[in-house]
Amino acid sequence: MFGQRLRLARKRAGLSMRSLAEMMNPKITAQAISKYEKGKMLPSSTVLVALGKTLNVSLDFLMSAQVEALDGVEFRKHSGVSARDRAKAEAIVIDNLERYLEIEHILDERGTADWVKNQSCDSVADEAQIDTRAYALRDAWGLGMGPISSLCELLENKGIKVVEDDFPKTINGFTCNVLRGGKPVALAIAVSNQINVERKRFTLAHELAHIIIRSTGNPSINLEAAVNRFAGAFLIPGHRLKEEIGNYSHQISYYEIIRLKRKYGVSAVAMLVRLGQVGVLPQSSIKHSFATFARSWRTSEPEPISGFEAFEKPRRFESLVVRAVGEELISPVRAAVLLNQSLDYVEQQIKGLKSS
Repeated sequence: MFGQRLRLARKRAGLSMRSLAEMMNPKITAQAISKYEKGKMLPSSTVLVALGKTLNVSLDFLMSAQVEALDGVEFRKHSGVSARDRAKAEAIVIDNLERYLEIEHILDERGTADWVKNQSCDSVADEAQIDTRAYALRDAWGLGMGPISSLCELLENKGIKVVEDDFPKTINGFTCNVLRGGKPVALAIAVSNQINVERKRFTLAHELAHIIIRSTGNPSINLEAAVNRFAGAFLIPGHRLKEEIGNYSHQISYYEIIRLKRKYGVSAVAMLVRLGQVGVLPQSSIKHSFATFARSWRTSEPEPISGFEAFEKPRRFESLVVRAVGEELISPVRAAVLLNQSLDYVEQQIKGLKSS
């Protein structure tokens, strides 16, 4: 396990074995690093600390064993994701999940997403069936057909680990299975903290769709198009949209698009596309919009949403850490390490908890 983590951290840093060896203090050889990575030798405590410092990773990351590996990782947003960016993203997720799973273990919390076994599929007949699956999931979760206030809270309540962090710019988000060495496989969705709340919500719904729709089983339906359709239907149910707008219109005002995007917490592009998907607007109007007044919307969000940001933050991990301190299962110092926060921050959270 240590060897795998060392190799991942080195790849994340974009270093060869020789380059890493040259940066180390105390000095070690590239051959020694090779032996570490192959599991043929373990470093001394002094060298271990130096490796963590040089590679800018925690000793928990290098030595913990809650996460055996990430499986099924696909970086779909940009096909040109570099090996270094991929390694950095995987290292960030593993580091977060090591701490997350540790606190679950301390509190004896399972947090597994068993529901997925009954909801996932390997084929969809057509676009209408994609919408139907999205509505069925909303129904199974008791969501009704109104706007979803927080995708992060919803996914965490369903047992999915949501990891938000500073990922490389080429990566908005991805889904992965978390292999745990004989323990139940966990599900995780990673999302960048560098994207706006509209994109974050759609990314979370998109990655959820990849968990539900593993394959279209249909050469005429592209998987990425299918999961985007699912995400739109999950966030914006078609018949509710029709109730608000009417069944058919040749055009829709800018004011109405902005009103709807704010209500459902999506981008103007996502709302415009969804209006076409459900037949509120003809496809000719959608194409005309993107060729004229909406041309810049794909790169510059019109009238960004305020309000949803406060809800779209993963909260469960921090809540568990604070609870563990309150139950005296871990110290405030350990909590600060787990949260990557100052001791003052942790003590403030605890004092607030005790005084409430």
